Amino acid sequence: MSDKHQSEATDLDFSERPVPPEGRMPKINLMMAFWAVCSAIFYMVVAAAMARSYGTTNALIGIVLTVIAYGLVNGVISRYSMKTGLTVALFSKILFGHFGAVVATLIFFATALYYAVFEGYVMALVLSEWSGSLSMAVATAIVVIFGVVLIFGSVQHWLDKFNGVLLPVYVIGMLIAVGMAIAEFGYPSGWLTRVPEGGASSWGWLHTFAYYMGVWVLMMFTFDYARFGRNEDSGFHTRITFGIPFYAMTFLFSGIVGILLDSMIPTDGLSEASIVLGLLELMGFGGLLLVWVTQSRINTANFYLATVNFESFIRKVTGIHMSKVVSGCVIGVIAYVLMMADVFSYILQALAYQGVFVVAWVGVALAHILSRTYENRFNGHVELDNDYIPAFNPCGLVAWCGATFTGIVMMNIPSVSGFSAPATFVFAYAVYELGLRFAREEWYVARLKQQ
Repeated sequence: MSDKHQSEATDLDFSERPVPPEGRMPKINLMMAFWAVCSAIFYMVVAAAMARSYGTTNALIGIVLTVIAYGLVNGVISRYSMKTGLTVALFSKILFGHFGAVVATLIFFATALYYAVFEGYVMALVLSEWSGSLSMAVATAIVVIFGVVLIFGSVQHWLDKFNGVLLPVYVIGMLIAVGMAIAEFGYPSGWLTRVPEGGASSWGWLHTFAYYMGVWVLMMFTFDYARFGRNEDSGFHTRITFGIPFYAMTFLFSGIVGILLDSMIPTDGLSEASIVLGLLELMGFGGLLLVWVTQSRINTANFYLATVNFESFIRKVTGIHMSKVVSGCVIGVIAYVLMMADVFSYILQALAYQGVFVVAWVGVALAHILSRTYENRFNGHVELDNDYIPAFNPCGLVAWCGATFTGIVMMNIPSVSGFSAPATFVFAYAVYELGLRFAREEWYVARLKQQ
């Protein structure tokens, strides 16, 4: 490959081609880079909300099942991503055709951006409240500039070191927060047996499990990070980096902390804002530091993935190749505008609908990876050249769109809305698996290259 093309690929974090061996990361470095995702205040709030709605025991059972399910699914996804070196965008070309894949890239970019907006808003809020003088406009600008600057070095260069240092701070900080809350308010002896008014639903654990499927965007995160893993490290990564230990830290540890703090700290309602303001009141500057450590870690990943997928989306739609600096700055401007526009109620609704698209994507992706039909037909060859693959793949698009439609319809029926995510996944998996058996070869490879 020419020096020009090589530098271009490096600038785009290999978004246009599979990650070559020289672009892969040592296992501990990749682990630390990905484990940035585990420290969102959001996971504490979700667990506390599940405990309030269905009882602590039900919530913890649902979380444990979630940890196991996430670990198993991401073990499959990460191993495939390491084997192929593909991004979500490149892999989606196989599933949906080179133009159909644009929608997947758009959804991933928008979802990562929305999460960056949420987590960034929390950081700005706690900074503004702590300072007593900084307006939200100024605090938000500081957060956005900080988040964008952090991604310019690329995930391969130093994100692992940044998050490796902050991970112990996050764990110790959360334990200190719980200890201080106990000292201030007393140990909540009935937190494990806590139930909502009227008693706990016997199916509360299932509702909790189904709710956590709504954040399956983490599986897309896994795909885009795992491509940097070395094949010889695949066992370690599937078991540890992207496996059950990661989700035990992300969902179970953060969940228990969130449930405990919610049981002790008096708050007006339950939200990310109420949790961080409670930590700020409890810990002062220590609370500010803890929030910025937790949110900086995950928001770096949010900004990075939003930037890479924005690059890919713009390139596919317009043919324009944007540098990381330019696209990162554009993402920063968009994030700032969304934070200042007070559109969070609309973003929450958008995320709920996008979650259905993501769950459907995971269903299609998992069915493709686990099926031997595609590999047997094409001898393991993965065609990525747009000149030789169709614009649309009916097999993948019918499964994806059909599952998404099913999920959205169920979301709007109160009696079954809680199970829209599982139904979406089952529909996508089953339809794609069935369709693949009868799919035409030209749906995946439009014409063969001339030898």
